[in-house]
Amino acid sequence: MRIAIVESGGKQYRAVEGSTIDVDRLAYEVGKKFDFERVLLMADGDVVMVGTPTVGEITVSATVVDHVKGPKVTSFKYRPKKRIRVKGGHRHFYTRLMIDFIGKAGEERKVEAKKEVAAVVEVETDQAAEEPKVEKQKKASTKTAVKKSAAPKPASKSSATKKTDKK
Repeated sequence: MRIAIVESGGKQYRAVEGSTIDVDRLAYEVGKKFDFERVLLMADGDVVMVGTPTVGEITVSATVVDHVKGPKVTSFKYRPKKRIRVKGGHRHFYTRLMIDFIGKAGEERKVEAKKEVAAVVEVETDQAAEEPKVEKQKKASTKTAVKKSAAPKPASKSSATKKTDKK
């Protein structure tokens, strides 16, 4: 698994091949592919390349997946005894990027092998998820049978005894 530290919009992001990252809004259309200009670090297992300040021969290519809005952030300014209350807020715009390739420009690598393994794992988890549901239904039916056979609860105290307790 190759990992790179890239810079976009004055911020640094950890990019992993085959995963997505959210960066500040970029002026690219959905589906557009591009390369990051500033790659600060690249790690592949035990091999680590650190730039001074950038690693020149390494490219990180990404595809724009979507433009999304971040969570709502509210700000509230309050000054006591002065009747000053200002409420404001915003939602930041982000661009979701899929990291396609990390490596040298002429190098050819296949990242799809990871995706196939992930698909096999998802299929196995779907089958495993169905089995516990059947077991839960069986357990639920045994619990109802136990409740029906249990002895009835004793009656609560009458209202007359409650009134005497309060005095």
